Formats: sequence, structure tokens, C-alpha cells
Amino acid sequence: MLQGVYTLAWRLATPFLLWRIWRRARREPGYGVFPAERFGFYGAAKAEQHAAPVWVHAVSLGETRAAQPLVLALLDRGLPVLLTHMTATGRAEGARLFERDIAQGRLRQAWLPYDMPGAVRRFYRHFLPRCGLLVETEVWPNLVAAGRRHGVPLALVSARLSAASARKTRRVASLARRTYGGLDAVLAQTQADADRLREIGARDPRVVGNLKFDLRLPQELIQAGLDWRRRLGRPVVAWASTREGEEAAILAAVRAMPASAGGIRPLAVVIPRHPQRFDEVAAMAEAAGLAVERRSRLAGMPFPAAAPGTVVLLGDSLGEMPFYYAAADVAIVAGSFAPLGGQNLIEATACGVPVIVGPHTFNFSQASEDAIAARAALRAADVDEAWLQALALLDDAARRQAMREAALQFSGAYTGATARVLAAVGRWLG
Repeated sequence: MLQGVYTLAWRLATPFLLWRIWRRARREPGYGVFPAERFGFYGAAKAEQHAAPVWVHAVSLGETRAAQPLVLALLDRGLPVLLTHMTATGRAEGARLFERDIAQGRLRQAWLPYDMPGAVRRFYRHFLPRCGLLVETEVWPNLVAAGRRHGVPLALVSARLSAASARKTRRVASLARRTYGGLDAVLAQTQADADRLREIGARDPRVVGNLKFDLRLPQELIQAGLDWRRRLGRPVVAWASTREGEEAAILAAVRAMPASAGGIRPLAVVIPRHPQRFDEVAAMAEAAGLAVERRSRLAGMPFPAAAPGTVVLLGDSLGEMPFYYAAADVAIVAGSFAPLGGQNLIEATACGVPVIVGPHTFNFSQASEDAIAARAALRAADVDEAWLQALALLDDAARRQAMREAALQFSGAYTGATARVLAAVGRWLG
């Protein structure tokens, strides 16, 4: 009965969904492309070159980046891949990461439809995937039920479930048990994730690790970042993946404490998590009286030069995070200074940069705690403390170097999740 109520709610929400697509497309044009796909209409012709693809679902930007090593490993095996998303940033990142494979016809992108029975049924009938690999958290009741009816094995890979999300899921315990119990494999990031997933209904979850540790970082971007920092002649603090509700405090901290103890003004590189907020954050920095430069205004240059008087460089670009991390003396991974769960610090540690996180890292609690225990990261109670910790690190070259080495050792010690996922689902790949 609960699944019926859930499905009815989706159907009643259809007019709102159409309005939402239109409204978001006004701010994010990419959100409005191929809107019929969101309801399971993909055109009449099936693409023969994608017969029986391995379907990988990466809902948004972070999951798309996390899926990169898995998708590359599948492509290396000569398998066709269907990559689906729900957000415009995820789809844009997938197009950037796999541009060559899309052009060669080895990978196709599409929207995953809303979780309505007819839409997901049309999805399965159109693409005929040999299996589905859902990245991190994307489990939908009708999608899973339809997968079983169509004989498509489904795995939740690099799976995570925070304690807060587990508590919310228990409110619909019967629906959760049916949905998570309907998955053919649950491959968790950590033992804590596996235990929580088992509690809400997953059958025999196994720990395989986090795919993000297997990221293949573009070495040309890392080298460019290192070279840029040397040319800049100033220390750099990156505020990465900032979220709404955090930037005002970050900009206030930068304005109030513009110099390290050595008297050198660091450059604060602020990189908002969501592209649709780039203009808003730039306006906030200007309103705070800070000298701001934007990456986008220097698009004709390999990377922004940052004039000596610039206090804030707005990282309003996609796909350049390895550059920003490599260019930084210290990286403060945001999304963790408001109760949002934090962002993953793995990419930062893989770039060998000392990391600071805020108090709210429940979405990535194990990775954060392990990085802190490895002395690759520090935790701050709030934005002001994070800025003070960053300034202290700028004045302590020996400690900074020790954290750099610890960060590289930490990220290197946790690789191998991709191989373990492929071993677990190998029987479906043919």
C-alpha cells in the first residue's frame, strides 16, 4: 500500500515537475534539454551500437566524478556504457569527462526518468541494459521494482548512508525493506555504511571502499596548478565546494583577517559547489568590499593571473578542481560549516594539499575521520577557526609539508574500490 501511495504522489506531482523543469531551465539551460526523457520518452529508434549497455547512474556532479574510474574501467573492457543523471551539472560533467567516448559512440548519456511506473518501464524497454550500477545513494522504489520485472540486475556501488538518512528512511520502513531488499548487490564504502544499509533492508551488503579514491586526476591540471602557485608569489587558500549559507561567513572572515602572521596577504580562491550561484557569490564578495577576480573573465588565458591587489579569486568554472587544489597551500573543504553533510575531501588529499573541514561531515564521516587520524586533515568548529588554522599553516612550512605527505599516503592507501566492484558484478558483464 505504501508503494501505491508513493506512486500516486509522483503522478499528482506531474504538473509541478513540468513547472520545475521550466523554472530551473531558466537558471540552468542544461536542465531543460531533452525534457521528455525525464518521463521515459527517448525517441522511437533504439541505438544498436549501445545494445545491452552497462548502465551507470550518477545523479549529480559529485557522483559523476566518483563514477569516472568505474566508467573508464568498463570502457577499457570494450563494454558499451549508458550514463544517466538527474542534474544539469552532472550531465555537463559527464559530457566533459567522456567527450571522446561519446563522439566514438562507446558511451551514451540520458536523463534518468522520474520514478513513475510508466516512465521507468519505458526506460528499461528502450535501453535494454544488461545491468545497472547505481552510484552512492540513488535507490528509487519503482526503478528497482521495474528492474526486477525486466530481469535487469541492479547494484548500489560505493554505497553510503549517513545516520541521519537512515533515521529518515526508517519512517517508511516497509517501503525501504522492499526497495533495498530488491537490489541484487549492495557494495558499501565502509562497514558503518554497510551496517546501516542492512538495518533498512539491504541483503548481505559488502564493503568494497570508495570509488573516489580511484580517481584518475589529470596530471596536466595538477602541474599547471603547481606552476601557477610558484608564479603567483603569494600563499593560496582554497575554499572548495562552498554552499549557500556559508559564503557570507567565509567572505567576512577573509575581510576581517586578510593576512597571515607573516604579514603576507593570501589569495582566497572561493569555488561554489553549484554553478548557478557563481554570479550570486561574486556579487556577495563585491558587496563585502573585497577585490574580486573571476576565472570566467579570463577564459582566454590558460589560468587566471590574479592581480596583486586581488583578495578573492572566484573559481567559476567546471572541471578545474584539480588545478585549484594543486595551486593551494591549504584547502578548506566546505559544505561542512552548515549542517549539509560536507563534501568529499578525497580529491583534495589526492592532490597532496593539507585539508581543513568543518564540523558537519556526516555524509563522508569515515573518510573525514580517517583523514584527520592520518594527520592529512584538520577539523574546525566554524569558518573563523578554519581561516585561523589555514593562516597558521601558511606560517608553518614544516607542518604543511608533513600534511602534504600524509595526504598523499592517505589517498594512496585506500585505492582499489573499482577492481572490487568489477569483481562483485563481473558475472553480469559478460
